[in-house]
Amino acid sequence: MKNEPKTQAALCKQAPGKFVPVIDRNRCEGKGDCVPACPNDVFELGVLPKSERADLSWIGKVKGFAHGWKQAFMPNAGACEACGLCVSACPERAITLSRA
Repeated sequence: MKNEPKTQAALCKQAPGKFVPVIDRNRCEGKGDCVPACPNDVFELGVLPKSERADLSWIGKVKGFAHGWKQAFMPNAGACEACGLCVSACPERAITLSRA
C-alpha cells in the first residue's frame, strides 16, 4: 500500500465539540488565514461590533482601527475537531484551542 498524504480532515484528533477555538481579540487582525485552513468551516470573517471594542487593550484598539475592525468569528465552533490547523495558520497567534 502506497503512503498517501493525510487529508486535512484526517488530522483532526477529537470528536466535534470537545474543543473550541478561542480568539484573542487583542491579537486578531482579520487576515483570515484560519478560514481556509479549517476543514470544518468553523471560521468566517466579520467586523467586531462597537459594543465589544471597549474591552480591547490599547494595542488591540490600534490594531482593530488599522484593520477596519475586521476579525475572525466562529459561527460553527461546535464543529471543531481540534486539528490545530487554525492555530498554525494564524500569523498573529490569536487562536488557541480550549476544552469545551
